[in-house]
Amino acid sequence: MKKILMLLCLVAAGSSFAQIKMQGVVKDSIGAPLELANVIAINQETNGLESYAVTNDQGKYVLSLGKNGKYKLQVSYIGLKSHEEVISTAEADITKDFTLMPDNSLDAVELTYEMPVTVKGDTIVYNADSFKNGSERKLEDVLEKLPGVEINDDGQIEVEGKTVSKLMVNGKDFFDGDTKLATKNIPSNAVDKVQVLRNYAEVGQLSGVQNNQDNVAINIKLKEGKENFWFGDITAGTGTAPSPNDELYLVQPKLFYYSPKYSINLIGDMNNIGEVALTNRDLRGFGGGFRMPSRTSGTSINLGDNGLGGLTSIANAQEVVTKLASANFSYSPNKALDLSGFLIFNSSRLRTREESFIDYIELEDDPSTTDIDESTTIPPDEETLSTGREATNQFIAKLSASYKPNVNNQLDYDVLARLSDDEERQNLFSSVVGNTNQLDEVKPFSINQNLNYYYTLNENNIFAFEAQHLIKDEDPFYNALLQNDPNNNDDEDNDAFDDTASGLGLDLDQLSYDLNQDRRVKSNQLDAKVDYFNILNSKSNINFTLGTIFSNQKFNSNIFQFLDDGTILDPTPTITNEGELLTAENDNVEYRFSDVYLGVHYRFKTGKFTFTPGVSFHAYSNQNTQNGDTFKDNFLNVLPDFEARVQFKKSESLQFNYNMTNTFTDITNIAEGIVLNNYNSIQFGNPELQNALSHNFRLFYSSFNLFNYTNVFAGANYSKNEDQIRGLTNFESVIRTSTFFNSQFADESASVFGRVERTFGKFRARMGANFNYSKLNQFVQGAQSLNESFTQSYSPELRTNFREAPNVRLRYRYTVRDNEQGDNTTKFITRAPSVEFDAYIWDALSFVTEFTYNEQESDGQTQVFKTWDASLRYRKDRDAKWEYSLRASNILDIDSNISNGAGTISVFSSETFIQPRFITLRLTYTL
Repeated sequence: MKKILMLLCLVAAGSSFAQIKMQGVVKDSIGAPLELANVIAINQETNGLESYAVTNDQGKYVLSLGKNGKYKLQVSYIGLKSHEEVISTAEADITKDFTLMPDNSLDAVELTYEMPVTVKGDTIVYNADSFKNGSERKLEDVLEKLPGVEINDDGQIEVEGKTVSKLMVNGKDFFDGDTKLATKNIPSNAVDKVQVLRNYAEVGQLSGVQNNQDNVAINIKLKEGKENFWFGDITAGTGTAPSPNDELYLVQPKLFYYSPKYSINLIGDMNNIGEVALTNRDLRGFGGGFRMPSRTSGTSINLGDNGLGGLTSIANAQEVVTKLASANFSYSPNKALDLSGFLIFNSSRLRTREESFIDYIELEDDPSTTDIDESTTIPPDEETLSTGREATNQFIAKLSASYKPNVNNQLDYDVLARLSDDEERQNLFSSVVGNTNQLDEVKPFSINQNLNYYYTLNENNIFAFEAQHLIKDEDPFYNALLQNDPNNNDDEDNDAFDDTASGLGLDLDQLSYDLNQDRRVKSNQLDAKVDYFNILNSKSNINFTLGTIFSNQKFNSNIFQFLDDGTILDPTPTITNEGELLTAENDNVEYRFSDVYLGVHYRFKTGKFTFTPGVSFHAYSNQNTQNGDTFKDNFLNVLPDFEARVQFKKSESLQFNYNMTNTFTDITNIAEGIVLNNYNSIQFGNPELQNALSHNFRLFYSSFNLFNYTNVFAGANYSKNEDQIRGLTNFESVIRTSTFFNSQFADESASVFGRVERTFGKFRARMGANFNYSKLNQFVQGAQSLNESFTQSYSPELRTNFREAPNVRLRYRYTVRDNEQGDNTTKFITRAPSVEFDAYIWDALSFVTEFTYNEQESDGQTQVFKTWDASLRYRKDRDAKWEYSLRASNILDIDSNISNGAGTISVFSSETFIQPRFITLRLTYTL
């Protein structure tokens, strides 16, 4: 790795010695400097783009040119006549100024090359062909080469540190709600321009009265000739797995059609190789672009998630079989009406295997807080071996309509339906409990509707109505079959689960414990608000908001035992809470929550500063009914918020935010009866839980400087949570019992992050750093203790972007995590250098490979795992219809990867088994 880095540095140094610097100032006819003027230099010998520059706020530009060469210079600025001139270079640097005149004629210099990057207001436009070298196949391959753009570890697009919230193609939504379907499927040869829309406003009428600095969208402009024609590709592949009975297969049709009036996108995928555009976790979080009207009100209510909690990452599965069928459409019957929507069906079958070791930490009690019961013990250390199968079928459908009869009216309606059928079977062997078979099943569905209306009365008065209604129905079923010896129930060395089984009221005289639980959670929530914006003058406006959140949840659960003779036992638990016996069922528990609020925000500008102070007044009402008792809590609260922004330059800003938030829990933490998270995690709720209050601070700096090709962003966050809902945890062997309460101890978290990126000719260097600190109070075995965690991560990177020569990307990730749990301290260090290499040879052959070396160190022990993937692709020429490729994944045939970490009361090490080496031959036809 060091030798490669040194070689790249020598190449960069050598190339710099063969160049000269040309600089100067671009002015208009009256001598005023022009910011964001474009200067390009075209090599007269090769007719290729040699260098380009964008002027800074003083009109200055800098070009890097070869010595003893001849170049055509083209200088352009919107609204002025372009200038063209041929110059010759020698051995010395050149200083030359340009003056652009008003464009009063129809004749203009024809620009031979488009600028690789241009800035038009809040829009950055990348010319995709300027960054391609021929090895790209999908949109993500192009985006990764654009300065200021990154594909993060979750596969989402980030621009200047902000996650892209919307991706469009030719101005039409593309599977609104997630950008991965676009980045992994849109062919790179169809991309002409990438438009980054900063400060993006979904509703044009509100763009001048709202702060949209955190909203970033991307619009992909297709090449000429792609409209009114189907384009895309179809890939089919086969290969042989290590097992002689398994044959690999892959079929991926990806077809697109765009016209001014409508568009259709069809994406399919069927393979057993583990290559997926959207994982199960992605689909679970696929929001369809929905945003809650109350997101800025200061109120947060969590309706919970009672689906499959242990969805496995594709990278951690031994076997993956997936099927995906999706369609996205848009239709504009006239200028006033836009219709769009999508359908997604995903089916996956996963097989998993994981070996873990859990080391429980003995916590010291703080004598100033809570007394520890000397009779209680920390659980024994535990080794586990888990093998499982996961089957998931998910269906998502969305329909949207937007009606804009004129500039003063806009009506939007969206409906998103979600249905899934999930099942997970797991065989778990524990060194403490023994063998356990588990089954989780759930068939949840939800319907989310959104209705928005925006009305501009006149230039000074704007009204907005936003409403969202959610219906959700979840029905999880859980079964655990645990081994049992009915002859040792009264012995000191009885089975590990016997005491818990006795507490649950199970029959101990059975050959095994067949434990079951039915649950049903129904949620109904309305979130609506009305906004009035009054534009006081060109520098200020005031916003009044009247809104409400109403939520109703109903919960039922029942624990029962199948006996050896096939009958069913409804147990009577002996577990108590504050002296009262708990039940094995929650019968018709109902939880109602409402919030009526009035918000006022005043936004004003002065010079480079924009301030938005605000406050919201809330009337809260909580009520839950269970076991014939009703618990009520009505109160008033005032929640302030504040935003300040400094716009130093067009592409440089500093933003500060503060807001106070009230957070409310869901019904599962309120239900008093016993609930099984699984056989070794049992909880019962607290009907008197109150809200948690948090103070949130955020500082964010962003600079995108095209003059010196430097992109910088940095930020800091701090949160302090008061009355946080925390668990009171006790252990019986490794069986965890938890209930909840509002902690009097404040929890805190802080983070500082940043990234600097600089381009030097064909080389781009990047340095990122993250620092995270958290302080969490925990309550285990009657003791209060403090869990502190500090993580620091550094990620330097160097990559090349040659048009002809091969390209290399070197990355290094260094992470240190320190945990203090009571008097116990643990440290985990991760070192992960990686190298990517891609070459486009003879205008026909592409070779791409990536290697990562991952080293994890803990307690003086070091564990290593490596990943190496490669592909070789042949296409007769850039315009050829057929492509042949050979791909290999996990070339080193590594069986598993290793991970280490720390929980609130334990340190763990796990070995997760992954897919073996796969080699596949693929054939792709391009439309």
